[in-house]
Order: sequence, then C-alpha cells, then structure tokens
Amino acid sequence: MSTCLLSKTAIGLIPSGIRKISDKVDERIANGEKIFNLTIGDFSPKVFPIPEALKNEIKIAYDENLTNYPPANGVPNIRQAISKYLKERGGFDYSPDEIVIGSGARPLTYTLLRTILNPGEKIVYPVPSWNNNCYVQLVDVVGVPVETTAENNFVPTAAELKPLLGDASLLALNSPQNPSGTVYTKETLTEILNMVVAENKKRKKENRKPLYIFYDMIYWILVYGDTKHYNPVEINPEIRDYIIFTDGISKCLAATGVRLGWAFGPKPIMDKISAILAHIGAWAPKPEQVATGRYLEKTEEVDKYFDHFKKELLGRMNIFYDGIMEIKKSGFDVDAICPQGALYLTVKLNLIGKKTADGQTLNNVDDVLGYILEEGKIALVPFYAFGASETSPWFRLSVGTCSMEEAKQAVQMFKETIGKLK
Repeated sequence: MSTCLLSKTAIGLIPSGIRKISDKVDERIANGEKIFNLTIGDFSPKVFPIPEALKNEIKIAYDENLTNYPPANGVPNIRQAISKYLKERGGFDYSPDEIVIGSGARPLTYTLLRTILNPGEKIVYPVPSWNNNCYVQLVDVVGVPVETTAENNFVPTAAELKPLLGDASLLALNSPQNPSGTVYTKETLTEILNMVVAENKKRKKENRKPLYIFYDMIYWILVYGDTKHYNPVEINPEIRDYIIFTDGISKCLAATGVRLGWAFGPKPIMDKISAILAHIGAWAPKPEQVATGRYLEKTEEVDKYFDHFKKELLGRMNIFYDGIMEIKKSGFDVDAICPQGALYLTVKLNLIGKKTADGQTLNNVDDVLGYILEEGKIALVPFYAFGASETSPWFRLSVGTCSMEEAKQAVQMFKETIGKLK
C-alpha cells in the first residue's frame, strides 16, 4: 500500500525506542541465546506474579459472569476503593466521581491530552522521559522538550521550565520518573507548582486558557528508603483546578498485562475524559475492575504485598548499584544514581574512546551499547531512546525480569566486560 494513502500521523509516528531494542533482544533469547534483558519496564510473571488474592478475585468476578459493558467512567466499587486508597496512602482527596477507569494509563494519557489540547498547542515535558514525543505526534501538538541533567537527578527545575510556559497549554511531569527512577523533591515540586499557579492567575486576568499539569504517578507506591512521593495538591491547594493525574496497577502490582489504570482530577475535566473514553471504548474489562476494587479494600493484604514487592525490587537494584560503584572505584568512568523509585537504576557508562580486547574503539553510545550486549550479554536502554542527547552516556537498567541470582550474575558480567576495556 502506498503511504500516500495513509494519514500524516500514521506515516510519521515514531516507534518506541525501547521496543525497538527489546524486540531484537527477545528474538535472540527466543533463539536460545542467554541474555540478561534489562531493557523493558515490565515484570516476568514467573519472578513477579500478581498478588494471589487479586488473581482469585478476578476469577471470582468471571465466575459471577460480570462480562457486560462497564459504565464509561468505571464501576462504582473500584472508583470508591480507589478514592479511599488515594486518600489513605497519599492524602489525595478525590471523590469517586472525580475518578475515571481505563484499560491502563496509556489510553487515559491519550484521552487526557485530547481533552486538554487543541492541535498546534504546546506541551512542555522533560527529557529523558517515556513516550512524550510519540503522544505529541498522536494528538498533533507541538512538543517542547527540556533536557535535564544528571546533576539534578534528571528532574527539571522551575528555572529551566519557566521560559517555556508562557504560551504552553500543558506541562507533563512524572514522578518517580521513567527512565531515571528519580523523584521530585518537595522543594523542586513546590517551586514548579507555585510557578504554574502564578502563571494561571496572570492568565485569568487576561482571559486566557489555563496552563494545566499532567502528572503521571504510575510508580508512586514504589519509592524506597527515605524517598517520599509528595502530593502536589497538599503542597499547593491552588493547583487542584489545574492538575490531572494518572495511576494504575500495572507497576505497583506487577500487573502490566491486566490493563487497569485510572485518572483523577477536577470533575468537569474528568467528565469530558470519560465521554471521549466512551467513544474509544478503552475500558478495563468489568471483571478486572470489580476484582481490583475488592482487592484494594483488603488493606492489610495490600500492605503485605507492597512491602514484599518493594523489598524484592530494591534488593535487585542495590545489587546493580553496588556493582557499578565497585567498577567506578577501579577507575572506569561509570556511575549510578542511588535507587529512589520505580524499578529502574540510572547507570552511567562513559566508555567512548575505550578499546576492546581485539583493538576496536568504542566511538559512540551505540558502540558501548553493542559491546555490553555482545561481550557481556547485558541489554540496556540508552537515554537517547527517551529523547535525551544521542551523546548522553546514561542508560536505564530495569530489574523487573531478573531474579536475585540473575542480578548477581549480570553484575559479574558487567565487571568482567568493562574490565577488559583499555
């Protein structure tokens, strides 16, 4: 078929940089090759199964024949359970009528952008970040990326954002972040929120459309140690009219394939999101909705799962972090950011210019990526796949598919592989 018969969106859509790498790795693994696949932000069900109680509730809901259409905004019991869950765990005071259920956070993200943005309007977002550039294309808007720095843990500052917000319609934020796994500090988030509130007071006087915040908090349960996830509305209550959140069970319950997420925010906006979502039909299946609502009411069981799950994820990240720090001590220009959140470790492999044992020079990031894969059998995702500069020496390492033992084996391969460079 000639591409001239297709839409500009279809022709120009950028493929996922992560999938581009992980699909090739999966193909090699399927052919019998042993590779430590640390690329995709997913979980191996053999290593991290969904909670048994959730699985049982899903089975019960299907046995009850709850297989007709759900309400467009979600079945009442899950919206009630989420409202309680958000209030008790994060201080988010949103009623069930301000919550919309979807088949994961992705269709809700798309619908949210369709609700807020007109074609040609501007969305400001930090890079590296997950798929913002693709959504920019899907909704035909102008993306304004802001490249962040390792010095700030890849979190944008108010000073970096301020010059770009005057004519923007949406600011996209994510915490804990994908790919870096880093979290907004209270100070940084406060400055950004205060800036947006001040901008909107100015726009109100000028009778202009507000600047909204899209806040992706899909990883907010997965924070470690002294790291905290802050509720923007508690920090600055005036932001409540201008912020819409997405969340779900895909990451905090290792349930990426169950496809259930939610968005919450001001009711007038959520009503419009629900209306658009109804036309798309991107609802989570009714049995999964009812089952998740019932599961979230089991507070003690949920707590027990979260505690165990987080301990297992952090254990793996610490194995990799400690290993990278040992390599750094040996004199190589490598580094890592101490785990803060999500299932990702941010790793620096500044190995350009090094020579392999057979005399080949690593001339760019792809050479480094290829060397680590071919020699060490370790697959990572470079930050340039998330919109960062192609020369950035930083990579995302995801621990959702490896056992503790495999993490230890991969670290040993890291040491041996990098140790061979001259």
